[in-house]
Amino acid sequence: MPAPNPDLKPFDRAGLAPVKRALISVSDKSRLIDQAMALHERGVKLVSTGGTHRAIAAAGIPVKDVSELTNFPEMMDGRVKTLHPMVHGGLLGDRDLQSHKDAMHSHGILSIDVLIVNLYPFEQAVASGGSYEMCVENIDIGGPAMVRAAAKNHAHVAVCNDAEDVDALLADMDANDGQTTGVLRQKLAAKSYARTAAYDAAISNYFANILGDMAPTYRAQAGTLKQTLRYGENPHQSAAFYADGSARAGVSTAEQLQGKALSYNNINDTDAAYELVAEFGDNAQGAKPAVAIIKHANPCGLAVADDYITAYKNALSCDPVSAFGGIVALNGNLDKATATQIVKVFTEVVIAPSADEDAIEVFRKKKNLRLLIAGGLPDVTAPSLTQRNVAGGILVQDRDNGYVADADLKVVTKRAPSESEMADLRMAWKVAKHVKSNAIIYVKDGATAGIGAGQMSRIDSARIAARKAEDAQKAAGWDEPRTLGCACASDAFFPFADGMLAAAAAGATAIIQPGGSIRDEEVIAAADDAGIAMVFTGMRHFRH
Repeated sequence: MPAPNPDLKPFDRAGLAPVKRALISVSDKSRLIDQAMALHERGVKLVSTGGTHRAIAAAGIPVKDVSELTNFPEMMDGRVKTLHPMVHGGLLGDRDLQSHKDAMHSHGILSIDVLIVNLYPFEQAVASGGSYEMCVENIDIGGPAMVRAAAKNHAHVAVCNDAEDVDALLADMDANDGQTTGVLRQKLAAKSYARTAAYDAAISNYFANILGDMAPTYRAQAGTLKQTLRYGENPHQSAAFYADGSARAGVSTAEQLQGKALSYNNINDTDAAYELVAEFGDNAQGAKPAVAIIKHANPCGLAVADDYITAYKNALSCDPVSAFGGIVALNGNLDKATATQIVKVFTEVVIAPSADEDAIEVFRKKKNLRLLIAGGLPDVTAPSLTQRNVAGGILVQDRDNGYVADADLKVVTKRAPSESEMADLRMAWKVAKHVKSNAIIYVKDGATAGIGAGQMSRIDSARIAARKAEDAQKAAGWDEPRTLGCACASDAFFPFADGMLAAAAAGATAIIQPGGSIRDEEVIAAADDAGIAMVFTGMRHFRH
């Protein structure tokens, strides 16, 4: 996080400010009456609007309608009610400037010392799939205008965006003889500008999505704090976790049933695991059980089987050493037998759409293990954006939702893959999308046999994946590594035949790759000489 600028002047009007009048206009009325009563009991005069005014009045709490301040009726279905000098003058008037005080006195403008506003629920309208007209009608105009005005005048006015802010306000008043401190007002002002920025970001992105504009002139991004983290990737880095408000299932929407608080690396790796396992469909909708194991955002094992315990064991056997301290993700309900197997290996996080109660009970004995229940899988086809900061800028792109249909696959060698080879090629290709480039993935019988990730040359990835398979063979006591007779995927084309030949030397009999190299014919000829079946996808999956 950026360090405070020592050259900036501190808030020099940080004295106590009296609270005589509060304007309340909220869409979330869950705690409205209790908090309105609390203000009334502290001698604060209340002014309100529309439904908020009706709710407070119905509770028997003295409250004025904003029209009594403005001498102007609410109109246009509530679109025009607070956009008036009597309101904004009361929020913006600087009580330390005589000219402002004279203007307020001259025009009968009453000071407003507290503003309590939550904005029309635009984000919720979008998330619920509301119509265009409904979403546009939920764009608040008067609310953000008042919030920004009050926040600007935080030398005198406290602005609350939610019920938690009101709690802090009441506590501050109680500790200071009914007045607010400059420190609190400044904090509330900072939060207010972040809130209106996030609100406008949601609106601008909504329109950009509707228009299909991937590169609007101004790009806004917003989030709501979900968790303050102990530190980032390393202990000397501070960090926090924000939810972006989308309905996409995953780590940000999951309920943590047990275990220590998630760390930065836990969240990053859990997201990688869940995105990968989602590629293999939702078991609740008929897909076969799939289990992914992730370490440092790279897969170290994935398998598909008829049940989860088999899928887990097969995924684990790909690289049992790397799986220690890893993340496990399932594409369906976690059962007791699988949970019992998982806890035999030190695991940081397990995430699944759901879990049986007896599986949860197994995990309760491992108090540090985090169990996340996400309620569903992320939609791997849904359009969304990813972004990355660079010096002085932000890179934005579509999420890699690339999918290659069987009809798009092109057999380029003399020998075509067998049915079983093709099934493993499809699986290897899905895994390749989630492995850091340069990526080589070996798959046999529905399970990864070796994974080479993040190397500067493709041939090194092929060799590392083969060595991983040999290590797995020794650990399991098999007669041979599972790469013998396996399928191989490369996330990008082979620039030379050497990488493909390294895969063949490891035992691969079929290879899937994008194609597109100027040496494709050389690579194809080498595959034919080795008796390898090769398929081109026409699509690559770089992941940096």
